[in-house]
Amino acid sequence: MRSHIIGVAGPSSSGKSELAKQLVQKLPGTSIVSLDSYYRGMEEIPLQERKKVNFDHPDSLDWELLHEHLLAIAAGRPFEEPVYSFADYARTTETRHIQPTEFLIVEGLFVLYWPELRAMLDTTVYVRTRPEICYHRRLTRDVAERGRTPQSVREQYERTVRPSAEWFVHPTEKYAGVVVSGEEPFEHSTSAVIAALWDRQPPLVACPTAHATSTV
Repeated sequence: MRSHIIGVAGPSSSGKSELAKQLVQKLPGTSIVSLDSYYRGMEEIPLQERKKVNFDHPDSLDWELLHEHLLAIAAGRPFEEPVYSFADYARTTETRHIQPTEFLIVEGLFVLYWPELRAMLDTTVYVRTRPEICYHRRLTRDVAERGRTPQSVREQYERTVRPSAEWFVHPTEKYAGVVVSGEEPFEHSTSAVIAALWDRQPPLVACPTAHATSTV
């Protein structure tokens, strides 16, 4: 089976992961692969040094391994997705077995950044969300789920997250066939993506402020 690969990109906490989950409900059996799983392993570096690494730069990700995995799934072969620990800033020894399915969703900050990865995507989606909304969502998530303090989240956001989004993430919107708002109900964005999958109309924009001629 040749999986139809859907790439979902956008700034941190824009709503990429939730959109992917919502799409799975519409496309039963679909697998989700997170770009966050592919942070480079730095287990040989002391923890305090790992914490200083800029994890919001494309170089922090082992995109080459993800590319190999997408080549495998495109050829009908399964692969082992790494499991990354945000508490330890390191990969674990575990993996997730990903089998070829009709649809595969790849979501993450830089999914549309590398030309080699973009070439593997059949449908490209960008989630546009205002920076202030992204920050408050990230603050809530990192404190609740990743063991961070509010101060550390604020410092990281201003030091690396926001600048990296401006430099590396926002410019990739131009590569998206579907642009959706991460602030509107998910039924809007999922409908736009589903419509694109079925080729019901040309490249779509489901964001009121998007620069395009076609809207949903």
